[in-house]
Amino acid sequence: MIEIATEVDLFHPPARIWRALTERELLAKWFAGSESLGDRTLLRTAGLPGYDADTEVEVVELRAPERLVLRCREADRSTRLACDIVATGHGSRLSVREVLEQGDWDADRRAGQHQQAVTGRLPAILDWLAFQQVDLRRAEGGLTAELPVVRLLGDVRSRAGRRRAVLVAGVLAVLGATAGATVWATRPAPPPPAPAAPPTSTPLVVPSASSGPPKATPSRATPSATRRSVAPDPTPSASPTRTQSPSPSPAAPLTGSYETVSDRVFGYRGQVVLSNPGPAARSGWTVTVTLGDGATVGTVNGAEAKQDGAVVTFTGAAVPAGGSATIRFDVRDPDVTATEPEGCTVDGAACAGL
Repeated sequence: MIEIATEVDLFHPPARIWRALTERELLAKWFAGSESLGDRTLLRTAGLPGYDADTEVEVVELRAPERLVLRCREADRSTRLACDIVATGHGSRLSVREVLEQGDWDADRRAGQHQQAVTGRLPAILDWLAFQQVDLRRAEGGLTAELPVVRLLGDVRSRAGRRRAVLVAGVLAVLGATAGATVWATRPAPPPPAPAAPPTSTPLVVPSASSGPPKATPSRATPSATRRSVAPDPTPSASPTRTQSPSPSPAAPLTGSYETVSDRVFGYRGQVVLSNPGPAARSGWTVTVTLGDGATVGTVNGAEAKQDGAVVTFTGAAVPAGGSATIRFDVRDPDVTATEPEGCTVDGAACAGL
């Protein structure tokens, strides 16, 4: 028995994923068409990449919106396909498992079909469904507010394209908002440091209009200066100060590594792993990611984000000594060929992997 398993995290609620997998009118977006055969469905797959004939589908188990099990017959091949949907903190996790029951197949090619379907076609359909529920009639905030029947994936305030028309970038911004995009809280800029006061010199003699030439002040200052120059202290105070307060050694810099976790039609999901090789926790770090033209960041896990044009700045909690921290972020990019950002730095140093 040969089994192929694929798992993917999606920034959409389980109910929306269930619709994409089960509603008959949406099957045309997966295949060339469909036809009802009573308790079975005929999918027009003949001629599509990876298929030799049309596929006949029979429902074995149906438990909305969690589990769907199908028996698929294509020519002389029979397989059992199971889809399980589990809600997560940022959306849902979809697990797809297919077992060959009869006939033969190219397992590598079949695995590639699974990967293309769940990381390419399915996210595109889900984004399209989310866009249908956006209220474009509102004068203000219309591009980021869903209709009342749609629930965003959690409280967006609690989380942290390249060369296409501006209209396309606007549509992607809509998709990012309805798929659970984070509303970034802009931190106020710290006030500039106060300029240092210019040094002032204290005169040894302060003239007074009501008295004659000063006597007491010069007589006290002159012997003091004489004692310091003629009879210096035999035990300088600088040496014990240097011995008791040695300069601390500089902290080891953080390092970063970038990886594209998954590709999709309208963008990709990126990941930056921060590593702290030093003996103490490191706070106050900054990760900067440069995106393509028109690209926007959606949901972020592991940090807070602020986007200014193509540059996205991530900040977050201290990285423990000898430990690491992971930042994951969803990118909407109108350039369908884009699979990674154009640049990534950690405190100014380039990330590995780009």
